[in-house]
Amino acid sequence: MHSKQTVKYVCESYPSGNCYYYKKEVITHDSWEKIESLSWSTPRPISKKTFQQREKEGYKVEYVKCEKAPALIFSFPKVNNG
Repeated sequence: MHSKQTVKYVCESYPSGNCYYYKKEVITHDSWEKIESLSWSTPRPISKKTFQQREKEGYKVEYVKCEKAPALIFSFPKVNNG
């Protein structure tokens, strides 16, 4: 179990209105004494309820607003099969 200093909870929101919730933990690749070996783990999905509970409990939370351009639409020429 991680402490409040070694975990953070992330809420990513998109223009579509969708929100995705993640948990990240501090991990080490060598030794806890070597600060350069510390990094955030791969985001692990969590529920909205868990995110809200941890925020109330005082854990570090981060809100990320994702602005992605809409997908490009390509039209393909019709092919006559005959």
